[in-house]
Amino acid sequence: MFTSLIGFTQAVNRHIARAQNRSLKRVMLALALVTMLLPSSTSAHATAVASNWSTKLDGEVRFYQLTELGVLVAGTERSLYAVDGETGDVVWRRKGARLDEREVAPIPGTDLVLLSFTKGDRTRVEAVDLLTGNRVWQSERVRGAVMQMAVDLETNLLAAVFTRDARERARSGFKRKPTVHVFDLSTGDELWKRELESEVEMMPTEWSEREDREVEYTLDNYRPPLFLDGRLYLFYEGLTSLDARSGKGRMRERFRVNEEGLALTEADPVFDERLIYTSGRGRVRAISRDTGEVRWEAKDLGLTPQMMLTNRVLYVRTGGQFTRVSDGETAERGPYGVSAIDAGSGKTLWHYKGADKGITNIALLDPSTLLVADRDDLIAIDVGTGKRRAKISHEVERAGFVLINEAGQSVVGGRNELAAFDVASDATSDDGSKRALWRARHNPPGRGILRTVAAVAARSASLYFRYAGAATTVFGGVQLARTAVSTLRWSGLAARASLPDLTTLASGAGRQYVTRRIVAFGAARRIGQLTSMRGETSPLSVPQIPRPSVDIDVEDRLLDRLDPSRQLDRLSR
Repeated sequence: MFTSLIGFTQAVNRHIARAQNRSLKRVMLALALVTMLLPSSTSAHATAVASNWSTKLDGEVRFYQLTELGVLVAGTERSLYAVDGETGDVVWRRKGARLDEREVAPIPGTDLVLLSFTKGDRTRVEAVDLLTGNRVWQSERVRGAVMQMAVDLETNLLAAVFTRDARERARSGFKRKPTVHVFDLSTGDELWKRELESEVEMMPTEWSEREDREVEYTLDNYRPPLFLDGRLYLFYEGLTSLDARSGKGRMRERFRVNEEGLALTEADPVFDERLIYTSGRGRVRAISRDTGEVRWEAKDLGLTPQMMLTNRVLYVRTGGQFTRVSDGETAERGPYGVSAIDAGSGKTLWHYKGADKGITNIALLDPSTLLVADRDDLIAIDVGTGKRRAKISHEVERAGFVLINEAGQSVVGGRNELAAFDVASDATSDDGSKRALWRARHNPPGRGILRTVAAVAARSASLYFRYAGAATTVFGGVQLARTAVSTLRWSGLAARASLPDLTTLASGAGRQYVTRRIVAFGAARRIGQLTSMRGETSPLSVPQIPRPSVDIDVEDRLLDRLDPSRQLDRLSR
């Protein structure tokens, strides 16, 4: 028994320690789109293994989400399943749990998933262990479903934003008043809650041709909350700062969010050791992290959906492709370009206005070169002068993002096609244009039409942005400003990515990361404690909170049927 437990321990440790390194592999198994983000030499191999497994469930697959631990959570009309993303094995099944996608929310950086069960006007939220399906804690002090989350792993704080009755026919002007609940992540104890002062417009998950059909609404048209310096920042009614422990107001600046009825027209905030930089109303502001005072403001920039901070320079993208909240269609708004702003003084250093409609996110190729794509071209910009260094016709239909992959290639992607370029290369086609290193096309699979979850069933693009994008954050000692090491955020947007959303997700890719240590609260927590007792180094971060395991109505639990060491060895491959 002890030998088996040791094997179980070692396997769990290997499984979690390799989580971020195996994430790209899982994504390639999940959907062929990720293989196109890699050099073509790996594409054939990844495609070959892309259909290694399929698992028959008990009904039509209504939704699925791939978690950081590689566990695929899938819902049918009858059950909620957890499936090993590499082997297709059912890890556990919760029979009778008919949940909507917005009622299932993986807590980032942990081994937990939040499940919301609503009956009438009552809601029970459970934090469930992804490896066993057991309930770790629950709360009945909430109403509605989880829309967005922020997690501070150093202080064990979880901020979850809930809304009630967020279901109606798809239309513009649908509003609800969200409520923010802050929990102790270890115990589930609620520390405080706060209802927003006013209703905010929400966004449908889909737009049906049937006018009488009801759909779910989300807060995907807003940036998720952010923990920083003992404060919780909210972005639903402008910018609000609350004390993370008490919920007391610290700072408030009201301005219109979703300008012109477009989603995510404001950039995600970035920050350095002294200031936090925010945008809205065509302005960029630098706010003191200590006092909350505005240090400087850059005006009349237009829509500013992305900011990137490095070497005390703030690079701001203006204009782009946005989703109309009213009908889900893509809208383009200018002026299109990139500006460089001195992060200390707010002085504008240069403007680049050579981009056209369909401008994508900006990405840093190397310490001296900024990349941006528009409808027709991939453009390299000198970060010192703002002058164009190169312009390459990418020929990607409806380009949505540009990224730098692990091989240092510049990858331009749309919904169904990607192309990679070596910007510094002199290689050209017969017509004199820059030749793509490789191209690939892929039509994403549909959902909800089969009774099986195949290995193609995952959102590869958004996962690639989260995991592989982290490789683009450091260039020869140049570090991009990014989210605080202990802070993680979650929004359902990554599970419902459309073309403008790909641009948004890619915009944050350079600042996203995967923690090297998954904070464990479920079965893996006990394994981490055992490892610590034996004097071994564990990839797990384990809160020292005694907690019994709570069994609930979970069936087909894989760890009940197999020797734990054997199964987790397979998970660790």
